Amino acid sequence: MTDQILVTGAAGFIASHLTETLVIAGHKVRAMIHYNFQNNWGWLETLPQEVMANVEVFPADITDPFAVQKAVSGCDTVYHLAALIAIPYSYRAPAAYVETNIKGTLNILQACLDEGVRRLVQTSTSETYGTAQYVPIDEKHPLVGQSPYSASKIAADKLAESYYLSFDLPVAIIRPFNTFGPRQSARAVIPTIISQALSGAEIIRLGALSPVRDLNYVKDTVHGFMAVANSDEALGQVINVGRGEGVTIGALAQLILDICGSKATIEVEKNRLRPEKSEVMELICDNSRARALLGWQPEYSLRQGLEETVAWMKEYLHKYKSDIYNL
Repeated sequence: MTDQILVTGAAGFIASHLTETLVIAGHKVRAMIHYNFQNNWGWLETLPQEVMANVEVFPADITDPFAVQKAVSGCDTVYHLAALIAIPYSYRAPAAYVETNIKGTLNILQACLDEGVRRLVQTSTSETYGTAQYVPIDEKHPLVGQSPYSASKIAADKLAESYYLSFDLPVAIIRPFNTFGPRQSARAVIPTIISQALSGAEIIRLGALSPVRDLNYVKDTVHGFMAVANSDEALGQVINVGRGEGVTIGALAQLILDICGSKATIEVEKNRLRPEKSEVMELICDNSRARALLGWQPEYSLRQGLEETVAWMKEYLHKYKSDIYNL
């Protein structure tokens, strides 16, 4: 077994940051990305050449068990981040979420078992909790499938739990609360606000303004992933990673407009609203377990993270379609 790390979904937001951080820490990374005819490597395309020199790009499809087996082969540690994540798109294409998030996770679990990996980190989401029944939310909070997306992630997490209990697979589940930062897709609320503001919009069009979210800067989330992978005490555990502070979407938007120097007004647009019973109204993280087991704690304040994100988006604004609603 070589000291090689597999990151699935590596072309995406959090996974590209994780790939970069792992390489800087001295690791060799096999970056599994979704195969496409353009040979587009997503956000990996923006990483420095000296980083990519230690990255093996592995185009494949997470729903293909043969491709997954080849991707896992020879790897010591696997970070599984490949998933469909957009909640609005899950209303339109729920079967795709079952195929990618559930079947794809099953393929990873079985391949990791067959290949005898040292550690598998399964990526969950705070959306699995649904609207908070109490706050802050700890790992004992009930799981509620308020969208096809969250239901698919609950199923994936339970499959991971079953492989730990049934086959002693060395898997740990990290459950990040809302992560933000450079490279996040336009379908997420923070890039939506920033891209509209930087484009000079006089009206910022958003969905519901009253939901509360716990927003964690991507660098802190990445350090959480690495801490989970390096902790024996994390095996078989679900571990929340979040700042432990909530902010309404409305207040968040005002803060971003202040950072951007925008005088725009905010308007709720009907087609951006979730179905009423599907909207998750409050998510605030109890990160006590992460602090106790991993020694992890967030280092970035919300404003610090937003300022870095705004600075980055000024350079990459051309990649965002600020004038349309991105599912």
